[in-house]
Amino acid sequence: MAMKIRLARGGSKKRPHYAIVASDSRMPRDGRFIEKLGTYNPLLPKDSEDRVKMDMERVQHWLDHGALPTDRVARFLEAAGVRPKTERKNLKKGEPGKAAKERAEKRAAREAAPAEEAASE
Repeated sequence: MAMKIRLARGGSKKRPHYAIVASDSRMPRDGRFIEKLGTYNPLLPKDSEDRVKMDMERVQHWLDHGALPTDRVARFLEAAGVRPKTERKNLKKGEPGKAAKERAEKRAAREAAPAEEAASE
């Protein structure tokens, strides 16, 4: 059975509240889980102690039994010092989108056209 430590969403519309759960990876996000390991409340300030609460003993138990944390839970575990910090790269973040590239090409063509006319005269 492929185990995951992940977030299960609760709360109402625009007021999210998450449970950190150990579940089978084939189950739905908010569906059946095996054990609740903690909570995450993104509406609280980042320096608040109540923002992320985890039962570290049980989290370590599931990690020892082969459960894989999702990216967000892995970041929580890195902040808690349970996992080593991994370097992440978003290589496409600084790259302009398709429409922006097309606009830049059109602008470059417009600016090049008067320069060619002046050179031919």
